Amino acid sequence: MTKIPTELAVRQKSRVLDMTFDDGVSFSLPFEYLRVYSPSAEVRGHGVGQEVLQLGKRDVNIKALEPVGNYAVKPTFSDGHDTGLYTFDYLYKLGSEQAALWQDYLQRLADAGFPADAGRQPGASIPGAPTRAPSCGHSH
Repeated sequence: MTKIPTELAVRQKSRVLDMTFDDGVSFSLPFEYLRVYSPSAEVRGHGVGQEVLQLGKRDVNIKALEPVGNYAVKPTFSDGHDTGLYTFDYLYKLGSEQAALWQDYLQRLADAGFPADAGRQPGASIPGAPTRAPSCGHSH
């Protein structure tokens, strides 16, 4: 059964999205976390193994948050990313699994050769890697 948010608040100073759902559960999701786990094809790819590790998102902000029907929101991030539709179910999942997903992200950064949290710094890049994912031909 889909959980419906009863409150969504973009907190610019603390850079978190505060949410309360109809079951009473609340989450505070950092903008960086939302950005690196964007459900967009640009981040997730079109299948397993096509994910693109997001780097340098520590200071990202949400410039706008638009409702999409009665099932999702579409944030516009300060780095220009605006193609992810965050369904309410996906936001609930991100909140419920935040600790594990964040540790997974930090591990993927470490596996890519970034000590500590260096890959989170603005301007971080993997030496020799393309700065964007190869195009699949779709407009994202």
